[in-house]
Amino acid sequence: MYFSSNIKFLRKHRGRTQDDVAFALNMKRSTLSGYENEVSEPNLEALIAFSKYFGIAIDTLVKVDLSTISMSQLSQLERGFDPYLKGNGLRVLATTVSPDNHENIELVTERAKAGYATGFADPEYIKVLPTFSMPFLSRDRKYRTFQISGDSMLPIPDGSYVTGEYVLDWTYVRNGQPYIILTQDDGIVFKIVENKIESEGKLTLSSLNPLYKPYDLAAADIKEVWRFVHYISAEMPQRSENTLREEQLLQTVQELQRKVEEIQLKLNL
Repeated sequence: MYFSSNIKFLRKHRGRTQDDVAFALNMKRSTLSGYENEVSEPNLEALIAFSKYFGIAIDTLVKVDLSTISMSQLSQLERGFDPYLKGNGLRVLATTVSPDNHENIELVTERAKAGYATGFADPEYIKVLPTFSMPFLSRDRKYRTFQISGDSMLPIPDGSYVTGEYVLDWTYVRNGQPYIILTQDDGIVFKIVENKIESEGKLTLSSLNPLYKPYDLAAADIKEVWRFVHYISAEMPQRSENTLREEQLLQTVQELQRKVEEIQLKLNL
């Protein structure tokens, strides 16, 4: 149980004294001190009061060591995105921070993908991944970059690096948008998503390349979800067949226009 350490951690995180919190909750400072130092146990009324004050579910206050989660996750909890409030389990993300206490962007290369599939929740594994930062991305959110392989998401080329923002609550996945998903059996996949979590307990995943058919992924087989932000590639995207056909059609029209102009010129003579 982490209630005692959590309320002390949250109080200090928000820069509040014991007197501040005790006054806000209409209790004696000695009572609050007893809770923080595990001298006394809170009753249900006290648990509800702390939950409302910090804006975090009772289950989270009791079951999760909040000092171990990333600042971006804590920020999401404090903004009301607490999955326990929706009946889901809290997903604790292993992460790393820079010397100035800002979250790094970890890089998962093609060679590291197999290890990531099993070590994604292990802080010891995550801390050995290469890290970097991008000044144009928000410091209040958590990002990670993955190298993709294959041609299922053309025109994004094979070998590109796609960066995603961590999604804590999967019910907020938006239909028709690209996401990087860590799956139970297929490892990391990069797909366009149709969200059926609440209605059918699954996501439907589609590729940009029409040669690949959509398929369903059960929520139980999802390990992580990252919302696509941008990609980096050393290759220029290839022109699609539709673009080539449009260019050919334009050339044909231009040729016809030229011939019509020639005929009109002869008639005017």
